[in-house]
Amino acid sequence: MTFQSLSIGNTVSFTTVFWSLIWVFIHMLFNPLQVGSLTLPNRILLAPLTRARADAGHMPNALMAQYYSQRATGGLLISECTMVAPGTSAFVNEPGIYNGAQIAAWRQVTDAVHAKGGRIFLQIWHAGRAAYPGAADGAPIVSSSATAIEGEIHTPQGKVPHAVPRPLTVEEIPGIVAAFAQGARNAIAAGFDGVEVHGANGYLIDQFLRDTPNQRTDAYGGSLENRARLLFEVLTAVTQAIGSERVGLRLSPLNSFNSMKDSHPLALIGFLADRLNAFKLAYLHVMRADFFGVQKADVMPVAREKYKGVLVGNMGYSADEAEAAIAEGKLDAVAFGTAFLANPDLPARIRAKAPLNAPDSNTFYAGGAKGYTDYPTLQVA
Repeated sequence: MTFQSLSIGNTVSFTTVFWSLIWVFIHMLFNPLQVGSLTLPNRILLAPLTRARADAGHMPNALMAQYYSQRATGGLLISECTMVAPGTSAFVNEPGIYNGAQIAAWRQVTDAVHAKGGRIFLQIWHAGRAAYPGAADGAPIVSSSATAIEGEIHTPQGKVPHAVPRPLTVEEIPGIVAAFAQGARNAIAAGFDGVEVHGANGYLIDQFLRDTPNQRTDAYGGSLENRARLLFEVLTAVTQAIGSERVGLRLSPLNSFNSMKDSHPLALIGFLADRLNAFKLAYLHVMRADFFGVQKADVMPVAREKYKGVLVGNMGYSADEAEAAIAEGKLDAVAFGTAFLANPDLPARIRAKAPLNAPDSNTFYAGGAKGYTDYPTLQVA
């Protein structure tokens, strides 16, 4: 008896089933994935990428709507970092989600993505000590401790040294937590499918998590439990506000961007991944490396061992590596950054094994359409 002659239920040949299973294994990136209440059609996510194209007043615009809708074939789009409170700008032209005008302006983005059949989460964010001097209209820059980022930062007046932040008082922290919760509510009002809490890359939550910037001796400093307190309070408030199935979290235990370092990054990610199970989040999104190569460790196996929900990997994955990692159970999905930036049709290119456009780093934050909405898509004959 040959494979061709064997049938199942008189309708489906063994050969069809066999090769279908092989295709599924080889093309793991195109298997559906349940993320909270969403069923993603593929596991190719758009990583959050600051592009600095918002209008004055941190206002989303039509150009941003075009950019995100061009990438709507991704399983899930995660927006650029978006301010939950005024006076916390680190990039001058990043968007906000703290007033009614911004909510209305974001609607053009979410409507455009949904019209293309896409799904989109808003990354909600507080810059902390990474805010530029003057961003808070004379109010001090705040952080976990009075430790400044090394070097200079771009401002509307040019480059200036980073400010030495004022440590947040215990009495001020509930206001920060409330801003994240309100930002999440505003995101849902703006039509987003959910939010990603930004706990990475040396911004406020990360400034509490890692022990180099966090020099506190109160209930928000010292032990892992204390340093994670702000994160857990934010997640509690945000999940209560919009439902845990609509909430993701991004962490970067190794990334030294913004003068960040932790003495024990593997212990940090292990502790967090284990404790995060209780929140029943839509996903945990982990940056696996350091932009600058200062800290080196293999954090993903620890995250996979401890975290029982959907685990998303990020930083430097090729399509082949992503396929293999998912097939081996190391990850559930991969967020692609510059590859998706330069290839708005990235899922189609991966499926076709087509060459990728190279990203132009000179236009990452340049403003306007160049290097933003003008990358070419595949030409179908």
